[in-house]
Amino acid sequence: MAARKAARALMIQGTGSDVGKSLLVAALARAYTRRGLRVRPFKPQNMSNNAAVTADGGEIGRAQALQARAARAAPSVHMNPVLLKPQSDIGSQVVVQGRVVGTAKAREYQAMKPRLLGAVLESFEHLAGEADLVLVEGAGSASEVNLRAADIANMGFARAAGVPVVLVGDIDRGGVIASLVGTKAVIAPADNAMIVGFIVNRFRGDPALFEDGMKTVAQHTGWQSLGLVPFFAGADRLPAEDALGLPGQRAGGDGRPRIVVLAYPRIANFDDFDPLRLEPNVDLAFLRPGEPIPGDAALVILPGSKATIADLAALRATGWDIDLKAHRRRGGYVLGICGGYQMLGRRISDPDGIEGPAGSVAGLGLLDVDTVLEGDKVLIETAGETVQGSVPFKGYEMHVGRTTGTNRPLLRLADGRDEGAANDSGTVAGCYIHGLLSDDRQRQHWLHRIGVTGSALDYEADVDATLDHLADHIEKHVDCDRLLALAREPRFKKSG
Repeated sequence: MAARKAARALMIQGTGSDVGKSLLVAALARAYTRRGLRVRPFKPQNMSNNAAVTADGGEIGRAQALQARAARAAPSVHMNPVLLKPQSDIGSQVVVQGRVVGTAKAREYQAMKPRLLGAVLESFEHLAGEADLVLVEGAGSASEVNLRAADIANMGFARAAGVPVVLVGDIDRGGVIASLVGTKAVIAPADNAMIVGFIVNRFRGDPALFEDGMKTVAQHTGWQSLGLVPFFAGADRLPAEDALGLPGQRAGGDGRPRIVVLAYPRIANFDDFDPLRLEPNVDLAFLRPGEPIPGDAALVILPGSKATIADLAALRATGWDIDLKAHRRRGGYVLGICGGYQMLGRRISDPDGIEGPAGSVAGLGLLDVDTVLEGDKVLIETAGETVQGSVPFKGYEMHVGRTTGTNRPLLRLADGRDEGAANDSGTVAGCYIHGLLSDDRQRQHWLHRIGVTGSALDYEADVDATLDHLADHIEKHVDCDRLLALAREPRFKKSG
């Protein structure tokens, strides 16, 4: 049998955060997969509270799970070996190859990074061993020279692994010429040497009007132009990783039944509600602190949280606890997922300080359950059905803690265990199952409960079709053949 050809790799870095790196990698993953290549996505370091459970029993950033789906590959912990999950303004939980290894403040994490490079390169080599092409996504900005000394996310990784870089700028935010040329000006010559070309993303209007702009960047940098990508209108049909892009509340509503999600400061796994956003018969909004729960809300959702007790305090500080009582008096429905489920109970205890200072606080008291944050983190895919009505579901668990109480269970898992809780009337309910509403059967069940006629939306098929449309879009506007030619076998030379 002939030996398999060594994998090639290409890294997509950005001039800043949210320039479209994640979707560009997803698009390229689908495009090259359709050409018959075995593609694997890779992000050395990610910072996000939107995570996904992997087939090998760990967790990675949601964007890498979407990229794996684009590549038609099972998500693996090696696709995102370092994941930071912010728990406060200055500190994060640190997840390495899918498992929590501790927490660190920003300065402490900078000291950790040189030790983490070994795990990053190990995971990258693992993926390269099973792929024809590894598409690497950088983090934040390539021009953050103040963080370059211990970098493992951008040029530090690119040079350590010998992977060529394509730099992406976002014209939609303005100043794209300066951001691309400025990156060339501030980074070290050896880092500059890793960049093989640039892409300008999210263009609106007549592309001919920016031909001179592309030439200007090329002249000032010496990099080749690889594509001017128009804005992709279907991007909002794909799971979002950044909470800044979540839909807010419309003034006065639009006449459809309202569903609101409480976006407390450490909201986690908010992609749970993307399917509701695509339902045409409801108006979904994420409320920020300071925005009251509208009196005409049909359903209020308490989502997951990376710091449940702290977010419960934030919920009370903004007055949402009072709004929830009024909502309940009006007969409105309430659903809590994971941390939101814990908040709905009588008490939350964190005796070991897993999510913050050790202590115990009163919950909202809308369910007769109590939670203790202890034990190992649960990271499993699961399935089952509702106790009432036997409506099936598939989803996953990602949580720390045990919740017990006297309410009737909401769900029955496939192994026979009960999960979640609901009050006697079924108007207040909660569970640990993420992805519950991605299951069309379960989503229609909840919409029916609040008097909404569901649509024919097949959510999973819609995501897959959107990835194909995205790949078509990128192939039309980016020189994918040239990108593939620029990808090369990793060299694994340590940077100096």
